[in-house]
Amino acid sequence: MFLGINGSELLVLAVLAVVILGPEKLPEYASQLARLVKELRKMATGAKEQLREEVGDDIADMDWRKLDPRQYDPRRIIKDALLDEFDDAASAAKQEPVISHRPVEITRSKPLAPHEPAPFDSEAT
Repeated sequence: MFLGINGSELLVLAVLAVVILGPEKLPEYASQLARLVKELRKMATGAKEQLREEVGDDIADMDWRKLDPRQYDPRRIIKDALLDEFDDAASAAKQEPVISHRPVEITRSKPLAPHEPAPFDSEAT
């Protein structure tokens, strides 16, 4: 039903409402509730129409299920991201390797003298 209330709970609430409010005031409160529900529906419809006017017809084509936060499972998101990275790496590995025929130059820096401070790069920190 609505708000997680099943039929038996709704029946218990109705009986409690009859007992607490009494048969004299119950029709008055029921009509107020009906007016409230109608007003809320009218407000929701008005908001939807205003949104459609401001955004345009693109809103009608939108798939709202994609934006449902209940569908986001962190485990699935991580798994998909890892598989995407694996697929990218696999496709890169299938490409022909580029072989360079130039010799590789290995440069070694000279060791620091005793009590010489280590080089400091101010942009790296």
